[in-house]
Amino acid sequence: MIRSERAYGAPRTVPARTPRRAAAALAVAAACAALTAGCGIRSTSVPVDAGAAPSRMPCRTASAQETLPPAESVSVRVHLVCASQLVTVERTVEVDETRSGSLLIAQALLSELQAEPEADERRAGFSTDVPVALRVSAAHKGDPEGTLRLSEQPDDLPAEALAQVVCTYADSEPLGSGGSVLLGGPGNYAPRGYLCTSETKIRPGDGPAPGALGRD
Repeated sequence: MIRSERAYGAPRTVPARTPRRAAAALAVAAACAALTAGCGIRSTSVPVDAGAAPSRMPCRTASAQETLPPAESVSVRVHLVCASQLVTVERTVEVDETRSGSLLIAQALLSELQAEPEADERRAGFSTDVPVALRVSAAHKGDPEGTLRLSEQPDDLPAEALAQVVCTYADSEPLGSGGSVLLGGPGNYAPRGYLCTSETKIRPGDGPAPGALGRD
C-alpha cells in the first residue's frame, strides 16, 4: 500500500507567484503612491527648503510716529512715491499754514518734495520724482483765485511728479479746495484744475485727474 506524502508530514509546496500577480501588486503600490502624493503627504521626513519669502518694502518709518514739532515750525504732509504708489509722509517746516500766505506755503511744500528722502525713508522704499529745478510762483493777472504757477508747464512734468505736487497741494487747506488745486505754467496758457483722487494715489503714473477750474 502506497502512503501519501501528507501522511508522513512532508512540507507543503507553495506555488510560485505568477508574473500576472506580480504586475498586479506593482499596480496597487503605484496607485497608493499616487494617492499619497495627491493628499499632500510627503514621501520623506527630510525638511524641504523653499527659500526665503519675498521681501516687501514697508513704506513706513520710525519717524512716522506723531511728535510735537519744534517751536516756530509746523508739521505738514507731503506725498512721496513708495511701492509705485503715493504715500503720505509727515515733515516739519518753518512756516505756519494758519498765518503764512499761500505762496510761501506752496514753496515750503515744494522744497520738501524736492528734498532727497532721509535715510530711514529710503530704507523704507520712499523716493521722489519732483525735479529739483522746479519753482512755484504767484498767479498771473486774470487767473482764478487760488492759482499757482509752476516754472514748467504742469503737463510736461513726469506723471508721478505732477501727482506728488497735486496731492500735496490739494491736501493743504490754504492751497487746495475739494481735493483739487489750480496750476499753470510760466507762459500765458490758462491754468487748469487738477484733482487728487484715490486712484491718483494708487496709480500716480497715470497722472492726476482733471479738476474743476475755480473755487466754490
